[in-house]
Amino acid sequence: MLRLGQGAYIREVDQRERQSVSSLAEFHLDAGSLPSVAPPPPPCGENRGRRCEVLRVAVFSVIFRVVNCFLVQSSFIPDEYWQSVEVAHHMVFNYGHLTWEWKEGIRGFTYPLSFAVIYKILHWIHCDSVYLLIWLPRLLHALVAAFADVKFFFLIRTLEDRDIAKWAFFCHMCSWFTWFCCTRTISNSVEATIACLALSYFPLPTSKTHSSKKYLSLVALAFIVRPTALIVWLPLLIYHFWQDENKLRLVVDNYIPIGASAIVISTIIDSVFFEKWIFVQFNFLKINVVHSVADFYGTHPWHWYLIQGFPVIMGSHLPFFFHGCSLAFRRYRILLVAIAWTIGIYSLLPHKEFRFIYPLLPFCMVFCGVSVANMRVWRRAAACGLLATNLLIALYTGLIHQRGALDVMGHVRALCHNVSEFDVLFLMPCHSTPYYSHVHCPLKMRFLECPPNLGQPGYVDEADRFYNDPLLWLRTSFPNVQSRPTHLVLFDVLEKEISAFLQDYIKTADIFHTHFHQGKVGGRIFIYERHQQPREQLGDNV
Repeated sequence: MLRLGQGAYIREVDQRERQSVSSLAEFHLDAGSLPSVAPPPPPCGENRGRRCEVLRVAVFSVIFRVVNCFLVQSSFIPDEYWQSVEVAHHMVFNYGHLTWEWKEGIRGFTYPLSFAVIYKILHWIHCDSVYLLIWLPRLLHALVAAFADVKFFFLIRTLEDRDIAKWAFFCHMCSWFTWFCCTRTISNSVEATIACLALSYFPLPTSKTHSSKKYLSLVALAFIVRPTALIVWLPLLIYHFWQDENKLRLVVDNYIPIGASAIVISTIIDSVFFEKWIFVQFNFLKINVVHSVADFYGTHPWHWYLIQGFPVIMGSHLPFFFHGCSLAFRRYRILLVAIAWTIGIYSLLPHKEFRFIYPLLPFCMVFCGVSVANMRVWRRAAACGLLATNLLIALYTGLIHQRGALDVMGHVRALCHNVSEFDVLFLMPCHSTPYYSHVHCPLKMRFLECPPNLGQPGYVDEADRFYNDPLLWLRTSFPNVQSRPTHLVLFDVLEKEISAFLQDYIKTADIFHTHFHQGKVGGRIFIYERHQQPREQLGDNV
């Protein structure tokens, strides 16, 4: 069934390493009797072949990720809009909404600044259509992800033979969760892409592409974008320090200057946009640890990542990951340590999400590639199974599941032709849809806000007050008909409960959202428009 067992794979690797060392020793022994000359250049055909291989992989990766980008038309989490493109829209066009995180100074401007530059250029050349505002940031993510894909392939190509590199690349590219996330404008996608790039420069055993400065700079960038990125890289940083022969030089020439530069640059950028001196990373730690704000968004048992989080994001790759670990655990022990450490640390935190461990996927795909490459009889069946299962999940989650949150904004955009006459109220769990970044007109909009309690006694947020008694909240907030919003956006599960309030409205849109409705999130989204005249007046006229 298997071409090589665990012992055979390890013996093959050790033999290859011994042959390399032996060849190097023979070269040094003979060097005294030879003139000091540079080694001959590789044949022209070899250079041409490598350039062609790089070009093929690069073109395939770019096309694949661009298609990936346009085939993901669903929503995942609020942060992909509210902590990125919504902030950039506010920076450039001076209207929009900044969530409580920006008022408390626990988010940095470095990441949304990249989108703000795109928006500013579009504004200067008068091409700031809403469709370009939506898709160009995602295309930027797609191109950077494609570059990381190429680096991943050639990293494995230098560590292993071409067969293993090919299958590791195959496993990496057909991962449904990478497809689902990598082109979304969320900081976790950037963190995972940076992890893939940094791994290609990390000093793994026998790596020929390692560069301390490059990988440390990328880790520093990941820390600026998302401070929790340090959790993934801490064991790898310790390993690098332990393995380096000149530890003092590593610290003085690399760790300190790169780390200090990252903190200084991010602090300057944040201070400019917050208009005061601020250290976002410290505020992030203080708010999340002292006030336990993350718990406000839900908690899970300690074993959630083990029995649900990790198996879900791995999908059908999971058995190949375990098989690859049994074959290559000695060679890539440090990657397994990083995976186990990250899952262990995140398991200790009450608030858990799938996206938090997304940066581990490039590490896992190394082992999956080793597993598939060492199969003989079942290799084709395994590859077809991986491709089919991941393709089905990727297409369903990208094109069907939770797409209503984006589709409804198309209906809201249609109101932009007369912004003075219309106003929209989103009666949904807070941040259920994108906002001005997906409308791009100063239409009056409002949603139920839900900032966490930062120490105020007896605090209840607006969304909870609404859901405690929706009809009472509506009648109190809008005591007469004329003060009511012209349009309401709500999930179907709320319709019956506020039917008395909806008597002066007519349903104008019924939009599919998901097959798996849960709690306050329904399967469909309705848009209601207020009658031009109240129902009582219509009755009198008749």
